Amino acid sequence: MQKTQKIENVVVENIGNAPEKKFKAGTISATVWLNRSNKPNGESSEYRTISLERSYKDREDKWQSTNSLRTNDLPKAKVVLQKAYEFIVLNNQDLFKGVN
Repeated sequence: MQKTQKIENVVVENIGNAPEKKFKAGTISATVWLNRSNKPNGESSEYRTISLERSYKDREDKWQSTNSLRTNDLPKAKVVLQKAYEFIVLNNQDLFKGVN
């Protein structure tokens, strides 16, 4: 199933609705998503986004997630974000052609 979103006359699709890569450090994770946009003129492009979240157990002992971090979560967030960035840069050199 593909997730589609329209932003300012640009259609954005999350390809396959599955993450491309996920990095975890304890309860903190960074997920890399591959997206494709289609402009009204037919031009398309691919780009990646990263979502950051913290998992926790609620009062009923069920796993939940939030994008709100505590101070002690920041070192782990830094690690998973760095790994996500490295993944994108090292595996997708073609996205950075012509970018200084």
